[in-house]
Amino acid sequence: MNQHAFLGVVAIALTLIAFVPYITSILRGTTRPHVISWVIWACATFAIAMAQFLDGGGAGAWPIAVSGVITGYVAILAYYKKGDSQINILDWFFLVVAMLGLALWWWQNNALYAVVILTLIDLCGFAPTFRKAWRKPHEENALFFSIMTVRNILAAMALEHYSVTTLLFPTLTALACGLLLFVLVWRRHMLHVI
Repeated sequence: MNQHAFLGVVAIALTLIAFVPYITSILRGTTRPHVISWVIWACATFAIAMAQFLDGGGAGAWPIAVSGVITGYVAILAYYKKGDSQINILDWFFLVVAMLGLALWWWQNNALYAVVILTLIDLCGFAPTFRKAWRKPHEENALFFSIMTVRNILAAMALEHYSVTTLLFPTLTALACGLLLFVLVWRRHMLHVI
């Protein structure tokens, strides 16, 4: 097993390590994910994995693809388990932008355009969760976002071909997860909820 494959497998393991307790906490009712964020993330993440595969990302795309499938499951759980369903006009805006971005990708039929558009869409998916993290930081799982930060760094390192198409998503997602983690910890401290 080469270094890329090893890092890809480690990143998949971290994906599972992050998601299993996160999903368990949803099932217990202690984590209430924002439905719109997870729908956006599921669509964008899986599509980006496909674009990475097309551009030769290899083992670095594996954890992104696994994450896309699991993220879809979290979106379904968020809906059925009555996650944070306070959806405002801005959340609907981000969802519409995400769907338009997917349509634009199919229209452009270009992996680089797809990754740029879908990464921006994925980052838009963070907006409702950032808003929720500010209001209710105790309803999000900080451990999940810390593991996902590391997972995205490893996914970037596992890539077999480095280009904007393959690197953009894991790099910016690692930064977004890290920033969300910071907001969660800071707000919990400010609200004495830790």
